[in-house]
Amino acid sequence: MLIAILLGLAGLAALAHTAPFPFVLDAASGKLSLWRAPQIPGRKVVYLTFDDGPNPAATPELLDLLKEKKVSATFFLIDKHIDETTAPIVRRMFDERHAVGQHSADRWLLLRSPDGLERTLRLAADRMESLAGRRPCHLFRPHAGWRSVSMLRGLSRMKYKLAGWSWMTWDWVWFRKRTGARVANQILSHAAPGKIIVIHDGHHIDARPDRRYAIDATRRIIDGLRAKGYEFAPLCDHAP
Repeated sequence: MLIAILLGLAGLAALAHTAPFPFVLDAASGKLSLWRAPQIPGRKVVYLTFDDGPNPAATPELLDLLKEKKVSATFFLIDKHIDETTAPIVRRMFDERHAVGQHSADRWLLLRSPDGLERTLRLAADRMESLAGRRPCHLFRPHAGWRSVSMLRGLSRMKYKLAGWSWMTWDWVWFRKRTGARVANQILSHAAPGKIIVIHDGHHIDARPDRRYAIDATRRIIDGLRAKGYEFAPLCDHAP
């Protein structure tokens, strides 16, 4: 019995740090974690977000689509993917009025001290500014949602929020191959005002992954949600 209790407690502790949905740490941190945006009375607003870019093989085509559809989105970028060759893509995001937040390829940032996390994010923001001319907004999305008390303390010091995503409005389709139709159908069937949608236009390791499914899914999602009366807004509207 004791072993079962200890295993259960260990499982809860692990889930508190890795759950891909709001859980204990988020409830304890109050408004510091953002997994669903406040609803706007009289409007149906959702938030399109993209992770793991910039990806020179897919992000420009995605930006073309967003421009065609007149949609503002939020891009959570990985520092190591930003260099002299991809900086023009980041500049284009800013120029076309998209929001840009910070992301990470490292799950183990949750083990950093508050000072260490703050130093990591500030250096990455400085690099982005030096290469692309603008700084990101005060949103940080941890890799896979892995988080900790020390991470939340570091974000609080920086006046940042931890940006998550909403239940089932993600592009993981439960061990099936990701296609534009599958991803779009899942997201469309779970959409609701204030929900944060996450799609991967990049990859945390591969700098140039094939993300044709993401572009196809985005087109279907925009058209499908607009047909239902939804609007799109940048998630950085809710940054500190």
